[in-house]
Amino acid sequence: MLELKPDWKQLLPFTDDATFTKELSQHANLIKATSGQTICQQGDHCAQLAILISGVIRVFKVGENGREITLYRILPGDSCVLSASCIISQQPFPAIARVEEEAVAISIPTSKVRQWMATHEAWREYVFGLFSTKLSEVITRIDDIAFRRMDQRVAQYLLQSNQPLRDLQLTHQQIADDLGSAREVISRILKDFEHNQWVTLTRGRIAVDDSAKLEGLYKK
Repeated sequence: MLELKPDWKQLLPFTDDATFTKELSQHANLIKATSGQTICQQGDHCAQLAILISGVIRVFKVGENGREITLYRILPGDSCVLSASCIISQQPFPAIARVEEEAVAISIPTSKVRQWMATHEAWREYVFGLFSTKLSEVITRIDDIAFRRMDQRVAQYLLQSNQPLRDLQLTHQQIADDLGSAREVISRILKDFEHNQWVTLTRGRIAVDDSAKLEGLYKK
């Protein structure tokens, strides 16, 4: 039986339901994955749904030209909406999921994911909330790709980074992979930003010097 730690309950809103929490403890397992580990490949069948307790998982697609584009990241308290969709529809996984920061997660068998959707309101609300949040992220990303120039998207990326604003530990390739672009394109844009004194570039780091100018570019 899985013991749910008290501090996990802040991440897992469905644990307010005592009946469901007891059943969850009986059927769920704790799993761990190391940084860089690919936990799901395109075409895989989902045998479980993982709810992240700690770490970061990146879900992305790879084009025929080898370029990557990030669909979304899974953070503590989140799960993978594509996995949930595949479990419900019994379709193969359509992307790649890779661990960016060492992860600990609760693993739930697919049979229970589907069963609890019908029997436990707290679980059903969690899954529907997951669909709403993550699909909104994907739609926003599609809008950016379709309607914004790449320099505007890079400006937004720098401003919305979860890292301290003035000391971003990022490579040009990381940004390219997230935005679905080529490293050379990102490097050229960042060099323009540096020429305008909006950022300072060093190896593996980007210091934001003028966030107001970046914001002004993004909002044009």
